[in-house]
Amino acid sequence: MVAKPDGPEEVPEDRKPPSDEARSAFIPPAGVEPPEPPEEEHPTSEFALPEGLAPEPQAEQEGSAFAPPSAYSADSGHHPPPAFTPAYGIPLAKLPQDAPWQDRMRTMLRLPVGERPVPEAPRKADEAGPPVPRVLDLTLRIGELLLAGGEGAEDVEAAMFAICRSYGLDRCEPTVTFTLLSITYQPSLVDDPVTANRTVRRRGTDYTRLAAVYLLLADINDPDHDVSPEEAYRRLAEIRRNRHPYPGWVLTAAAGVLAGAASVLLGGGPTVFFVAALGAMLGDRLAWLFAGRGLPEFYQFLVAAMPPAAVGVALTLLHADLRPSAVITGGLFALIPGRALVAAVQDGLTGFYITASARLLEVGYFFVAIVVGVLSVLYLAVQFDAELNPEGVLSPVERPWVQIAASMVLCATFAILLQQSRATVLFATLNGGVAWVVYASIAVTADGSAVMATAVAAGLVGLFGQLAARYHHTSSLPYVTAAIGPLLPGSATYFGVLAIAQNNLDQGFGSLAKAAALALAIAIGVNLGGELARLFMQAPGAAAARRAAKRTRGF
Repeated sequence: MVAKPDGPEEVPEDRKPPSDEARSAFIPPAGVEPPEPPEEEHPTSEFALPEGLAPEPQAEQEGSAFAPPSAYSADSGHHPPPAFTPAYGIPLAKLPQDAPWQDRMRTMLRLPVGERPVPEAPRKADEAGPPVPRVLDLTLRIGELLLAGGEGAEDVEAAMFAICRSYGLDRCEPTVTFTLLSITYQPSLVDDPVTANRTVRRRGTDYTRLAAVYLLLADINDPDHDVSPEEAYRRLAEIRRNRHPYPGWVLTAAAGVLAGAASVLLGGGPTVFFVAALGAMLGDRLAWLFAGRGLPEFYQFLVAAMPPAAVGVALTLLHADLRPSAVITGGLFALIPGRALVAAVQDGLTGFYITASARLLEVGYFFVAIVVGVLSVLYLAVQFDAELNPEGVLSPVERPWVQIAASMVLCATFAILLQQSRATVLFATLNGGVAWVVYASIAVTADGSAVMATAVAAGLVGLFGQLAARYHHTSSLPYVTAAIGPLLPGSATYFGVLAIAQNNLDQGFGSLAKAAALALAIAIGVNLGGELARLFMQAPGAAAARRAAKRTRGF
């Protein structure tokens, strides 16, 4: 008999029951069918697309912005929509290099930014240009001189754009208003823009300085001249330091001769010439006195209009056999702001409506000052029973050769008052003589409309002045402003003021409305003549025509 061991009996492996670790708790026992999964459960990945949905197309490879997409390829038969950029890009304007820089800059300013041509000679990548703030400051200082000298807003913007473009600042946008100049430069679409501005606080008429500024602009825009910003600053400082070409006593004498020549145009004789000159010189000295005391220009115009009216009233009270109306009207010719009106209408026609409104408001204030000054004197004369007869103004005296000579003298003295250089006085004098001949031929000899005759004569003045300016590559103001002197509505202004003083309000306001119509005819005629010169005429040696301006058509 064999003895049993003390430990438990060992069981064979095949007879051992399966342990819990040998199988998953989620596996059903043997002989039991697994349950079907619920309908709302999906044994697929949560990122898989549901049945019935197509997968998104693969993203196209990034290519050129000017290449049409594959959906509009030639094989598909589809055509791109009209708003899509064509494959050949947007056509750029090609400007002739020998055209005046004013025409080229005007054309580019009238184009959208995306359609402006790239610079003809781009700067190399490793070539550093001048400092941006210094170029912007130089641009604003030159623009300030142009705007203060009476240039139109579009001409000032063209000059500012030309300066920036000459120094390599291509993506710039100048903005000009009546008293504020600003310019913005953006190096690229992802860089922050740089903006600078300058306020125009003082205005003065000095066409000699204006011509010097245009000479500087021509040298900056000339590829044959390498004008650095430092040299441009030096020349600009010299222009500012230059004294006026005529002293004060010459300007006073010129104002008197201008009034005397205007009185001769209206039928006056030698005595009327000297009396009108005396009244105008007294008014000019009073205006200088008020200017030295710091009074606004409104009061300067008011006191300048009183002495000519007082001299005319004195002749009436003395019962002198003269033409007091011619004396008073002659004194008004030196005061009517013709150039400011032309600039206002020009800004309005070229789309600068804010600047045009401000200029017209300025002209309105000056005109009211003249009316108030003359009206106050005439009202006192009526109280003293002065027999002021306006009919003498309305009955022109035909003396062709005398009146032609008087008109040319008027233009020459007007040019001196504008501080023009002696080289431009002769052309302005001849241009004004031609304008008076045309006006007298239509209005006096042919008995035509005075407004139409004024517009035609002013159009010739603008045409000839613009051609002379294009030939000399300078501003047209010295050739145009003095030449419109004989066309200014001095007679209609005096007649309207006199009728108001005599309590004939309807007749007076009607005459003032006629004076306003004549002034607008001068402004529109001058602007139209200048645009015709740019449209049909080319600069000397120009080989391509000027591209038409793009403007909106009311929508």
